[in-house]
Amino acid sequence: MPTSDRSNSCGNPVSLEVLQTNAPRVALAALDTLWFQVGGTICNLRCHHCFISCSPENDKFRFLSLDTCVGYLEESRALGVKEYYFTGGEPFANPEMCDILERTLEFGPATVLTNATLFRDAILDRLQFIDNASIYSLELRVSLDGYSAEMNDPIRGEGTFDRAMDGVRKLAARGFLPILTIARTWDGPDDDVLAAFVKLLRENGYQRPRLKILPLLKLGAEVNRSGGYGAGDFVTHTMMREYDQSRLVCSAARLVTDQGVWVCPILLDSPDAKMGDSLADALRAYPLRHAACYTCWQYGAICSNVASAATASTDA
Repeated sequence: MPTSDRSNSCGNPVSLEVLQTNAPRVALAALDTLWFQVGGTICNLRCHHCFISCSPENDKFRFLSLDTCVGYLEESRALGVKEYYFTGGEPFANPEMCDILERTLEFGPATVLTNATLFRDAILDRLQFIDNASIYSLELRVSLDGYSAEMNDPIRGEGTFDRAMDGVRKLAARGFLPILTIARTWDGPDDDVLAAFVKLLRENGYQRPRLKILPLLKLGAEVNRSGGYGAGDFVTHTMMREYDQSRLVCSAARLVTDQGVWVCPILLDSPDAKMGDSLADALRAYPLRHAACYTCWQYGAICSNVASAATASTDA
């Protein structure tokens, strides 16, 4: 992996302002992936590491409507979008979520990022029906940050472990293979933690567990939990030399919100990350001027289902 260099050609330190102003730009190579902030910033949980501080009261971004999603889906077809992701907030807090998924699966494969605590039987039956009726795949990514209530609930809230595991059991019983996404809140190696998750899932009827470890984004609520980014956590031109830009989400994706199109899901709280009101407005390059871009540069493939060397996705 490239090493960072925050000095100019004479070896003198470069100021933060200069780094941000002259940040390297990443071109949109192709709009392969379209994200929808379908749950806005509204969530039934208040996770202490949420990088956009979602909660039941946070309505900075609202639910996306079915009509809005269909409009962007139609626009995406001509632009060659290959897959669709849905995030929030909690997507299944949106009462139109299943209708939105049914329409999306007419266009391509879909993935939903969920905390799995709102799965009533009627929703699960509908998801199973939608999945069986489509030629495209429906993936569900379930967020859980501990293999026990003692490990998970201090981060995600009291009772969330039991509720999320109930959701995972119900998904597995209906033939889904949810991807368990785990924020890396522990110190030390990952092997023992992953083994404990695999054991937990198999004991709960999920015999082919799929796991993805996510790095922490030091934004939003996480700043209060463990601190924010350091003054030097920015991407420089030197760091981008011989770097594979396809590892960055912004090279192949954009995010739809109820207020327009943003460059990526991570920068939702950054007004300058708004690219425009249509997908056509969002096809231009974007400068890596934010500290969160440094995390993407380090790990790559943070948001997507694709695995990278550091965000390990494990089929066990």
